[in-house]
Amino acid sequence: MQFHDRRQAGQELAARLRILQEKGALAHPVVLALPRGGVPVAREVAEALEAPWDVLVARKIGAPFQEELGVGAIVGDEPPVFDPVTLDRLGLSESALADVVRRERTELHRRDQLYRRGRPRPDLRGRTVIVVDDGLATGATARAAVRWVRGQEPEQVVLAVPVASPEAADLLRTEVDDVVCVTRPSGFMAVGAWYENFDQLTDDDVLAALEDG
Repeated sequence: MQFHDRRQAGQELAARLRILQEKGALAHPVVLALPRGGVPVAREVAEALEAPWDVLVARKIGAPFQEELGVGAIVGDEPPVFDPVTLDRLGLSESALADVVRRERTELHRRDQLYRRGRPRPDLRGRTVIVVDDGLATGATARAAVRWVRGQEPEQVVLAVPVASPEAADLLRTEVDDVVCVTRPSGFMAVGAWYENFDQLTDDDVLAALEDG
């Protein structure tokens, strides 16, 4: 299946999560969007679940010769989370990526300060934390995000995405309590291939969504 846009994808995803909520599986939920692409998806989810939402800034660490190929990711000031299998396959070492990590950390802090504007992070202790993105390709960014969330002592962690590669979905199931995904196409190529409209979002888009609540 192909989604029209992120909003419609969020509605499809929210319907799946709403069923779980009605069964009592998502007690005291809070929704965290991975910006930028996860923001419009997460807004639909939060509205359907009547849950508060916020952003969790994570940055992918791309291969030096192909930035879109994620080999790891970072959240906050936590150490990078690398995929050792991918590093080995590409002949890369963690030390060789130090400059990339520094650059992505700088951008992460810029976005976090811009989006948060002094607001405290939500207290995740004892909550069902639903981490939302617009899709999973390698799962590198989501893995770093859910590991950070785990450190905040939630009751449970759910990863929710409209579309995912089967490999990434299976990998992330070992990191969270549940993965909720609308479609896991066997012919997965890239997240954007499963959207009719996959325009790149801007910082202003994220800020407007946060201001609207």
